Amino acid sequence: MPGLDAAAFDGGGDGRPEMIWPAVLSAFVMCGLMLAWLLRHGARLPMDHPNERSLHASPTPRIGGLGIMAGVLVAAMWLAVSGQLQAALPAILAAFALAGVSVLDDAWSLPAALRLLAHFIAAAACMLAFGLTGWSLLPGTLAVVWMTNLYNFMDGSDGLAGGMAALGFGALALAAWMADAAGLATLCAAIAAAALAFLRFNFPPARLFMGDAGSIPLGFLAASLGILGVRHNVWPWLFPLLVFSPFIFDASVTLVRRALRGEKIWQAHRSHYYQRAVLLGASHRQLALAAYAMMLAAAAAGLGLLILPQYAAWLIALWIGVYISIFVVIDWRWQNTNNAH
Repeated sequence: MPGLDAAAFDGGGDGRPEMIWPAVLSAFVMCGLMLAWLLRHGARLPMDHPNERSLHASPTPRIGGLGIMAGVLVAAMWLAVSGQLQAALPAILAAFALAGVSVLDDAWSLPAALRLLAHFIAAAACMLAFGLTGWSLLPGTLAVVWMTNLYNFMDGSDGLAGGMAALGFGALALAAWMADAAGLATLCAAIAAAALAFLRFNFPPARLFMGDAGSIPLGFLAASLGILGVRHNVWPWLFPLLVFSPFIFDASVTLVRRALRGEKIWQAHRSHYYQRAVLLGASHRQLALAAYAMMLAAAAAGLGLLILPQYAAWLIALWIGVYISIFVVIDWRWQNTNNAH
């Protein structure tokens, strides 16, 4: 399907930097203030209790997503006033709908089938609004649903999902700014800013967790805005895949391995590579810092892909090799540790 023009994100504006920063700063401030208020005044907050998937040992409030989405809401309102939200509006509306479903899930644990149905409806509606029809609709919808859920799978260690949001959406913002898509750049930068404010409370040792109200809409926005950028010729499809590849590879490889072993892939577990790294002795802080370095390198590689597209095959091969090497080392240490016991 033919691409559209990146200028569609400008809404007739001039894309000046002064139209960008108020939305970004307001997202940061709103998220920080809301989370500080909730921690101080919130009574009977939804708690994340340790289970068979958890890496934490004590109940912790799972309210971070409320602050992140509040920051995104303020930024979206600013963009709507400045006329730069039209192209991304379906993704924003669907993300907030999923956030609402996830708030209910955080509070009352909705059935998995109902949650997944909501993910599919939101993804299909968003893809239709973006102009995907026919044979492109199904793979687009599946990609968004998978990213929505894998982001939730990877939200299991202090600072991990927040760092992926800050660096991943920050890279999308920079790429959109380079392509003169001011509205998309503003939205992605605002999401990154809200994630940075959240990290103040979530960096190890975490005082609160993101919860489904944050991880579900963030995964949805990562996929849907990535597809939107492809549709508008802001970046090639490999770019968002490479930027978010630290999460995509870990979750996807883990799911395939569990399926091949005949395990119930929908059940909670601790077999993600980042979880095994902690179980093997790494602290949450060590894991977060190592993950940030990898995320930053993946983002830099993605931006390099935009500048030197002729080396795309080499970059992809290099990163596949990096992930395979890391997984092999963790698997080797895991087996040796288990055999020693």
